[in-house]
Amino acid sequence: MCGIAGLIHRDGVTNVGKEMTAMLKSLKHRGPDSTGFAVYGASTANEYVMRLKLAEQEDLAKDHHIRQKIRERQSEVDRMLAELGAETIEVAEATPYAFRYRLRYSGDTRRLAADIEQIEGAEVLSFGSALELIKDLGDATQVSEQYGLGTFRGTHGIGHTRMATESDVDIRSAHPYWAYPYNDIAVVHNGQITNYWIMRREMERLGHRFMSNCDSELLAVYTANNLEQGATLEDSLKSSIKDIDGVFTYVVATENELGMAKDTMAAKPMVLFESDDLVALASEEVAIRAIVPREIDTSDPYDEEVRVWQR
Repeated sequence: MCGIAGLIHRDGVTNVGKEMTAMLKSLKHRGPDSTGFAVYGASTANEYVMRLKLAEQEDLAKDHHIRQKIRERQSEVDRMLAELGAETIEVAEATPYAFRYRLRYSGDTRRLAADIEQIEGAEVLSFGSALELIKDLGDATQVSEQYGLGTFRGTHGIGHTRMATESDVDIRSAHPYWAYPYNDIAVVHNGQITNYWIMRREMERLGHRFMSNCDSELLAVYTANNLEQGATLEDSLKSSIKDIDGVFTYVVATENELGMAKDTMAAKPMVLFESDDLVALASEEVAIRAIVPREIDTSDPYDEEVRVWQR
Protein backbone atom coordinates (compact mmCIF):
# COMPACT_ATOMS: atom_id res chain seq x y z
CA MET A 1 0.00 0.00 0.00
CA CYS A 2 3.01 2.33 0.54
CA GLY A 3 3.14 5.63 2.39
CA ILE A 4 4.13 9.03 1.06
CA ALA A 5 4.85 12.31 2.83
CA GLY A 6 6.10 15.80 2.12
CA LEU A 7 6.61 19.17 3.74
CA ILE A 8 7.72 22.64 2.79
CA HIS A 9 8.63 25.57 5.01
CA ARG A 10 7.54 28.78 3.33
CA ASP A 11 10.28 30.81 5.01
CA GLY A 12 13.42 29.74 6.82
CA VAL A 13 15.57 26.65 7.18
CA THR A 14 14.87 23.85 9.67
CA ASN A 15 16.02 20.32 10.41
CA VAL A 16 14.12 18.85 7.47
CA GLY A 17 15.96 15.53 7.75
CA LYS A 18 14.74 15.02 11.31
CA GLU A 19 11.19 16.05 10.38
CA MET A 20 11.00 13.75 7.36
CA THR A 21 12.39 10.88 9.43
CA ALA A 22 9.67 11.40 12.04
CA MET A 23 6.96 11.46 9.36
CA LEU A 24 8.15 8.26 7.70
CA LYS A 25 8.62 6.47 11.02
CA SER A 26 4.91 7.06 11.58
CA LEU A 27 4.14 5.43 8.22
CA LYS A 28 6.35 2.37 8.73
CA HIS A 29 3.31 0.07 8.83
CA ARG A 30 2.45 1.06 5.25
CA GLY A 31 5.70 -0.24 3.74
CA PRO A 32 8.44 -2.29 5.39
CA ASP A 33 10.58 -3.04 2.32
CA SER A 34 12.45 0.22 1.74
CA THR A 35 12.50 3.89 2.71
CA GLY A 36 13.57 6.94 0.77
CA PHE A 37 13.99 10.68 1.23
CA ALA A 38 14.49 13.62 -1.13
CA VAL A 39 15.57 16.66 0.90
CA TYR A 40 16.39 20.16 -0.25
CA GLY A 41 19.00 22.51 1.19
CA ALA A 42 20.93 25.59 0.15
CA SER A 43 22.38 25.82 -3.36
CA THR A 44 25.52 27.46 -4.76
CA ALA A 45 26.06 28.32 -8.42
CA ASN A 46 27.93 25.59 -10.32
CA GLU A 47 28.09 23.36 -7.23
CA TYR A 48 26.21 20.06 -7.12
CA VAL A 49 25.70 17.06 -4.90
CA MET A 50 25.71 13.70 -6.66
CA ARG A 51 24.32 10.72 -4.79
CA LEU A 52 25.14 7.40 -6.40
CA LYS A 53 25.33 3.71 -5.64
CA LEU A 54 27.89 1.30 -7.04
CA ALA A 55 26.18 -1.93 -5.95
CA GLU A 56 23.00 -3.18 -4.33
CA GLN A 57 22.84 -3.86 -0.60
CA GLU A 58 22.23 -7.55 -1.23
CA ASP A 59 25.44 -7.79 -3.28
CA LEU A 60 27.49 -7.58 -0.07
CA ALA A 61 26.20 -10.99 0.98
CA LYS A 62 26.08 -12.62 -2.46
CA ASP A 63 29.42 -11.58 -3.98
CA HIS A 64 32.62 -12.13 -1.96
CA HIS A 65 34.55 -9.87 -4.32
CA ILE A 66 32.06 -7.00 -4.36
CA ARG A 67 34.06 -4.65 -2.12
CA GLN A 68 37.02 -4.83 -4.48
CA LYS A 69 34.68 -4.26 -7.42
CA ILE A 70 33.19 -1.22 -5.68
CA ARG A 71 36.65 0.24 -5.12
CA GLU A 72 37.45 -0.27 -8.79
CA ARG A 73 34.15 1.32 -9.82
CA GLN A 74 34.75 4.31 -7.59
CA SER A 75 38.20 4.80 -9.11
CA GLU A 76 36.54 4.79 -12.51
CA VAL A 77 34.01 7.38 -11.31
CA ASP A 78 36.85 9.60 -10.07
CA ARG A 79 38.71 9.25 -13.36
CA MET A 80 35.62 10.07 -15.41
CA LEU A 81 34.75 13.12 -13.32
CA ALA A 82 38.26 14.48 -13.83
CA GLU A 83 38.08 13.83 -17.59
CA LEU A 84 34.77 15.73 -17.80
CA GLY A 85 36.22 18.69 -15.93
CA ALA A 86 34.30 18.23 -12.69
CA GLU A 87 36.19 19.29 -9.57
CA THR A 88 35.55 16.98 -6.62
CA ILE A 89 35.23 19.12 -3.49
CA GLU A 90 34.32 16.33 -1.09
CA VAL A 91 33.54 12.60 -1.13
CA ALA A 92 31.72 10.71 1.64
CA GLU A 93 30.93 7.01 1.91
CA ALA A 94 27.41 6.65 3.28
CA THR A 95 27.53 2.85 3.08
CA PRO A 96 30.01 0.43 1.48
CA TYR A 97 28.04 0.79 -1.77
CA ALA A 98 26.58 4.34 -1.66
CA PHE A 99 28.52 7.59 -2.01
CA ARG A 100 27.98 11.34 -1.80
CA TYR A 101 30.07 13.58 -4.08
CA ARG A 102 30.10 17.36 -3.80
CA LEU A 103 31.26 18.77 -7.11
CA ARG A 104 32.05 22.04 -8.83
CA TYR A 105 31.04 21.76 -12.48
CA SER A 106 30.00 24.14 -15.25
CA GLY A 107 29.44 21.61 -18.04
CA ASP A 108 26.54 19.52 -19.32
CA THR A 109 25.03 17.78 -16.27
CA ARG A 110 23.00 15.41 -18.44
CA ARG A 111 26.15 14.15 -20.13
CA LEU A 112 27.97 13.81 -16.81
CA ALA A 113 25.22 11.65 -15.28
CA ALA A 114 24.89 9.55 -18.44
CA ASP A 115 28.65 8.93 -18.63
CA ILE A 116 28.87 7.93 -14.96
CA GLU A 117 26.09 5.39 -15.51
CA GLN A 118 28.15 3.71 -18.24
CA ILE A 119 30.30 2.32 -15.43
CA GLU A 120 29.26 -1.20 -14.45
CA GLY A 121 27.02 -1.21 -11.39
CA ALA A 122 26.80 2.60 -11.18
CA GLU A 123 23.49 4.41 -10.81
CA VAL A 124 23.17 8.13 -10.18
CA LEU A 125 20.35 8.45 -7.64
CA SER A 126 20.30 12.24 -7.79
CA PHE A 127 22.31 15.13 -9.17
CA GLY A 128 21.27 18.51 -7.87
CA SER A 129 22.26 21.92 -6.62
CA ALA A 130 19.69 21.72 -3.78
CA LEU A 131 18.47 18.10 -3.88
CA GLU A 132 19.93 15.11 -2.07
CA LEU A 133 18.16 11.78 -2.61
CA ILE A 134 18.69 8.98 -0.12
CA LYS A 135 17.04 5.57 -0.29
CA ASP A 136 17.80 2.05 0.84
CA LEU A 137 16.30 -1.14 2.20
CA GLY A 138 14.97 -0.91 5.75
CA ASP A 139 12.67 1.34 7.77
CA ALA A 140 12.93 5.09 8.28
CA THR A 141 14.98 4.86 11.46
CA GLN A 142 17.50 2.49 9.92
CA VAL A 143 17.96 4.41 6.66
CA SER A 144 18.04 7.83 8.36
CA GLU A 145 20.71 6.75 10.85
CA GLN A 146 22.72 4.91 8.21
CA TYR A 147 22.94 8.01 6.02
CA GLY A 148 23.13 10.64 8.78
CA LEU A 149 19.92 12.30 7.68
CA GLY A 150 18.92 13.50 11.14
CA THR A 151 21.15 16.57 10.93
CA PHE A 152 20.16 17.70 7.41
CA ARG A 153 18.96 21.31 7.39
CA GLY A 154 16.85 22.60 4.55
CA THR A 155 13.52 24.00 3.42
CA HIS A 156 11.48 21.04 2.13
CA GLY A 157 11.44 17.35 1.34
CA ILE A 158 9.43 14.32 0.33
CA GLY A 159 9.63 10.70 1.43
CA HIS A 160 8.28 7.20 0.85
CA THR A 161 7.86 3.89 2.66
CA ARG A 162 7.48 1.06 0.18
CA MET A 163 5.59 -2.18 0.09
CA ALA A 164 6.80 -3.94 -3.05
CA THR A 165 3.96 -5.30 -5.17
CA GLU A 166 5.12 -5.58 -8.77
CA SER A 167 8.89 -5.00 -8.80
CA ASP A 168 11.96 -6.13 -6.89
CA VAL A 169 12.94 -5.27 -3.34
CA ASP A 170 16.15 -3.37 -4.05
CA ILE A 171 17.48 0.17 -4.01
CA ARG A 172 16.80 0.59 -7.71
CA SER A 173 13.06 -0.02 -7.16
CA ALA A 174 12.80 2.20 -4.07
CA HIS A 175 11.35 5.72 -4.10
CA PRO A 176 11.86 8.66 -4.49
CA TYR A 177 12.82 8.80 -8.13
CA TRP A 178 15.02 11.54 -9.50
CA ALA A 179 13.52 13.15 -12.61
CA TYR A 180 16.58 12.72 -14.85
CA PRO A 181 18.02 14.84 -16.42
CA TYR A 182 16.70 17.68 -14.26
CA ASN A 183 18.94 18.54 -11.34
CA ASP A 184 16.46 19.11 -8.56
CA ILE A 185 13.24 17.18 -9.27
CA ALA A 186 12.09 14.12 -7.32
CA VAL A 187 8.82 12.14 -7.14
CA VAL A 188 7.10 9.78 -4.68
CA HIS A 189 3.95 7.85 -5.58
CA ASN A 190 1.28 5.65 -4.04
CA GLY A 191 -0.82 3.62 -6.44
CA GLN A 192 -0.63 1.66 -9.67
CA ILE A 193 -0.18 2.94 -13.22
CA THR A 194 -2.01 0.70 -15.68
CA ASN A 195 -0.68 2.26 -18.90
CA TYR A 196 2.91 2.14 -17.63
CA TRP A 197 4.40 0.15 -20.51
CA ILE A 198 2.67 2.24 -23.20
CA MET A 199 3.85 5.47 -21.58
CA ARG A 200 7.31 4.09 -20.91
CA ARG A 201 7.83 3.17 -24.57
CA GLU A 202 6.69 6.66 -25.55
CA MET A 203 9.18 8.26 -23.15
CA GLU A 204 11.98 5.97 -24.34
CA ARG A 205 11.27 6.96 -27.96
CA LEU A 206 11.80 10.56 -26.85
CA GLY A 207 15.23 9.62 -25.50
CA HIS A 208 14.52 9.27 -21.78
CA ARG A 209 16.13 6.57 -19.67
CA PHE A 210 14.59 4.20 -17.10
CA MET A 211 16.63 2.53 -14.37
CA SER A 212 13.97 0.18 -12.96
CA ASN A 213 10.77 -1.67 -13.82
CA CYS A 214 8.82 0.16 -11.13
CA ASP A 215 5.78 1.94 -12.58
CA SER A 216 6.33 4.90 -10.24
CA GLU A 217 9.52 5.86 -12.07
CA LEU A 218 7.33 6.81 -15.03
CA LEU A 219 6.00 9.81 -13.11
CA ALA A 220 9.53 11.15 -12.64
CA VAL A 221 10.43 10.66 -16.31
CA TYR A 222 7.07 12.09 -17.40
CA THR A 223 7.64 15.18 -15.24
CA ALA A 224 11.15 15.64 -16.62
CA ASN A 225 9.83 15.42 -20.18
CA ASN A 226 7.11 18.00 -19.58
CA LEU A 227 9.44 20.48 -17.91
CA GLU A 228 11.96 19.99 -20.70
CA GLN A 229 9.23 21.12 -23.09
CA GLY A 230 8.69 24.30 -21.07
CA ALA A 231 5.70 23.30 -18.94
CA THR A 232 5.36 24.55 -15.38
CA LEU A 233 5.09 22.06 -12.52
CA GLU A 234 1.39 22.85 -12.21
CA ASP A 235 0.89 22.27 -15.95
CA SER A 236 2.62 18.90 -15.71
CA LEU A 237 0.57 17.77 -12.72
CA LYS A 238 -2.69 18.72 -14.45
CA SER A 239 -1.69 16.95 -17.67
CA SER A 240 -0.83 13.77 -15.77
CA ILE A 241 -4.43 13.32 -14.65
CA LYS A 242 -5.56 12.79 -18.24
CA ASP A 243 -2.39 11.13 -19.56
CA ILE A 244 -1.73 8.61 -16.78
CA ASP A 245 -4.18 5.72 -16.27
CA GLY A 246 -4.67 3.96 -12.95
CA VAL A 247 -5.06 4.94 -9.32
CA PHE A 248 -2.44 7.34 -8.00
CA THR A 249 -1.59 10.05 -5.57
CA TYR A 250 1.87 11.48 -6.04
CA VAL A 251 4.05 14.29 -4.75
CA VAL A 252 6.73 16.17 -6.71
CA ALA A 253 9.46 18.40 -5.31
CA THR A 254 11.66 20.88 -7.15
CA GLU A 255 14.29 23.31 -5.87
CA ASN A 256 11.60 25.84 -4.86
CA GLU A 257 8.25 24.02 -5.07
CA LEU A 258 6.21 21.15 -3.69
CA GLY A 259 3.27 19.79 -5.68
CA MET A 260 0.72 16.97 -5.55
CA ALA A 261 -1.89 15.37 -7.79
CA LYS A 262 -4.69 12.82 -7.31
CA ASP A 263 -6.29 10.76 -10.08
CA THR A 264 -9.96 10.81 -11.09
CA MET A 265 -10.98 8.10 -8.61
CA ALA A 266 -9.03 9.54 -5.65
CA ALA A 267 -8.65 6.03 -4.24
CA LYS A 268 -5.24 6.61 -2.69
CA PRO A 269 -5.33 8.70 0.49
CA MET A 270 -3.76 12.07 1.15
CA VAL A 271 -4.14 14.31 4.19
CA LEU A 272 -3.10 17.97 4.02
CA PHE A 273 -2.19 20.52 6.68
CA GLU A 274 -1.47 24.19 5.91
CA SER A 275 -0.36 27.00 8.19
CA ASP A 276 1.23 30.39 7.55
CA ASP A 277 4.76 28.94 7.52
CA LEU A 278 4.35 25.18 6.92
CA VAL A 279 2.64 22.84 4.49
CA ALA A 280 2.69 19.13 5.33
CA LEU A 281 0.96 16.25 3.56
CA ALA A 282 0.98 12.50 4.02
CA SER A 283 -0.93 9.29 3.44
CA GLU A 284 -2.13 9.41 7.05
CA GLU A 285 -2.65 12.23 9.55
CA VAL A 286 -0.44 10.46 12.10
CA ALA A 287 2.61 11.45 10.02
CA ILE A 288 1.70 15.14 10.16
CA ARG A 289 1.09 14.97 13.90
CA ALA A 290 4.61 13.57 14.27
CA ILE A 291 5.97 17.04 13.40
CA VAL A 292 3.02 19.22 14.49
CA PRO A 293 2.27 17.88 18.00
CA ARG A 294 -0.85 19.95 18.69
CA GLU A 295 -4.50 20.00 17.72
CA ILE A 296 -4.69 20.76 14.00
CA ASP A 297 -7.21 21.00 11.19
CA THR A 298 -6.50 18.87 8.14
CA SER A 299 -8.22 18.32 4.80
CA ASP A 300 -8.42 15.58 2.20
CA PRO A 301 -7.75 16.77 -1.37
CA TYR A 302 -10.49 15.91 -3.84
CA ASP A 303 -10.34 13.78 -6.98
CA GLU A 304 -8.32 15.33 -9.82
CA GLU A 305 -7.00 17.95 -7.43
CA VAL A 306 -3.64 19.55 -8.14
CA ARG A 307 -1.83 21.77 -5.64
CA VAL A 308 1.53 23.54 -5.81
CA TRP A 309 3.27 25.42 -2.98
CA GLN A 310 6.41 27.55 -3.07
CA ARG A 311 9.00 28.15 -0.36
